[in-house]
Amino acid sequence: MNKNEFLPTTKEEMKKRGWEELDVVLISGDAYIDSPFMGIAVVGRILESIGLRVGVIGQPDINSDVDVKRLGEPKLFWGVSGGSIDSMVSNYTATKKFRNSDDYTPGGKNNKRPDRATLVYTNLIRRYFKNTVPIVLGGIEASLRRLSHYDYWSNKLRKPILFDTKADYMIYGMGEQAIIDLGNTLRDGGDPKNIRGVCYISKEPVLEYIQIPSHEECLSNKEKYIDLFKVFYDNNDPVYSKGLCQKVDSRYLIQNPPSDYLEEKEMDKIASFPYQRDVHPYHKKDGKVKCLETIKFSIMTHHGCWGECNFCAIAVHQGRTIRTRSEQNIIQEAKDFTKMKDFKGIISDVGGPTANMYGYECKKKLKKGTCVDNYRCVDDKRLCKAMKVDHSRNIQLLKDIREVPGVKKAFVASGVRYDLITADKKHGYDYLKQMVNHHISGQMKVAPEHTDDEVLYHMGKPGKQTLIDFKKMYDKLNKESGKKQFLTYYLIAAHPGCKEKHMHELKQFTTHELKMNPEQAQVFTPTPGTYSAVMYYTEMDPFTKKKIFVEKDIRRKEKQKSIVIDKKYQQRRKSNGASLQS
Repeated sequence: MNKNEFLPTTKEEMKKRGWEELDVVLISGDAYIDSPFMGIAVVGRILESIGLRVGVIGQPDINSDVDVKRLGEPKLFWGVSGGSIDSMVSNYTATKKFRNSDDYTPGGKNNKRPDRATLVYTNLIRRYFKNTVPIVLGGIEASLRRLSHYDYWSNKLRKPILFDTKADYMIYGMGEQAIIDLGNTLRDGGDPKNIRGVCYISKEPVLEYIQIPSHEECLSNKEKYIDLFKVFYDNNDPVYSKGLCQKVDSRYLIQNPPSDYLEEKEMDKIASFPYQRDVHPYHKKDGKVKCLETIKFSIMTHHGCWGECNFCAIAVHQGRTIRTRSEQNIIQEAKDFTKMKDFKGIISDVGGPTANMYGYECKKKLKKGTCVDNYRCVDDKRLCKAMKVDHSRNIQLLKDIREVPGVKKAFVASGVRYDLITADKKHGYDYLKQMVNHHISGQMKVAPEHTDDEVLYHMGKPGKQTLIDFKKMYDKLNKESGKKQFLTYYLIAAHPGCKEKHMHELKQFTTHELKMNPEQAQVFTPTPGTYSAVMYYTEMDPFTKKKIFVEKDIRRKEKQKSIVIDKKYQQRRKSNGASLQS
């Protein structure tokens, strides 16, 4: 591997390497940014590390053959990803309005990522390359659509994405080990259908796998769809998970058991590949790519999250077990930053899906896998006693990063679970003290999402008393430090189970308990791969199958949001003499 080169994206770059053809061509809905935070770059570097010749095409023109043909036909396979963000989430708001900007597109204008990008790119390949080598899907857009799934934007249950795209295989989840196995298997002329972490279509069922409700059954019976989703959700852990088999029309979607998680040394190896941490020159002529400002000098410390918020897809894509990098490897990355000419001493983020899950895990889970039967590490009522929260390793890591010569500031911008801080009686206070004194700038973002117990139950979030306790601790530490730093809150309107009366109660809580007026809240978006989307579609609690209220009218969704951000709320209530709405 050349430490000073991007993966090629033009024929000229291939020729400089002495390559006449490529083994693999990767296509992405993002501009090509060579960064450990960009899935297509990570996949490309992994394949390069096993000796394959890899090229990347970012955001190809879908109306001509110019881009899709510019690297030629690969020898082994095409890899297709919708990008770092689901294309439908990237292109539309929760109220289905088109987004004008795209942080992963040069110049920032949203004019390069098509709707259902994975489907469009696969069709683009098929249009210009007949009888080509296998097309392999990957990335979050495909991963969350690997079985029958509710699609909010068309408001219907869609078939597994392999049936829509007619691609040959899919690698689901993070896919690091699966892409190595796939690359080696295809190079050696083997059968990818035996690889863990792979999905494919079969004419015959795999009888030793779990037989889940067919697509037809899910269409005719919403309870069957709940049954399917529960089995899907509970079979993402490589320690114990079985393969899944779903009948779709006259064929079958086969999901092999998940790939094994990476060990610490493997995490370190992938993080140490020669990423250029920049936008490929091919795209630079079209303008800056905004997301690079955030990720260029950021450090990913771990993968996975066991928070299991019902509206979040991390559990089924990254997994519910934390896999960490070593402290030495992370510190070396910080040191490497200081050698880069445009590094100003500021590390934008040190974290992961949940920053303060670094450095500890449930010993039982590591041995036997995640618990099933709806028993979670943390939910709306409690933290499991088996999960021994311990921020000590994280505290030391942050201290070591601060002491790297040339590092002026290392922020923690990733999400932080405040309930874990209050639960850690030994080190939680010290962790928050470090955050207040060294790792935030003016404000700290937390995500209670709501404060009503009924809504929090449906979200899978902790109760409001934990938030009150955390705020007291945060305010105390800021006072002691002499700093005027604030908390900002992520809030969600119109989640399943949430009525207007709940938003009024949330507004009262933020006014009287938090002493603030929220400036922003987001309307809930039902995304594939989440329990909340199942609730939205079925209008049932998937754990009890009891009917729940779901707001589906866009104007009333917007009204829920407006209640909590209304700056003149108290004045209006007083003048109108209004009572809480049901």
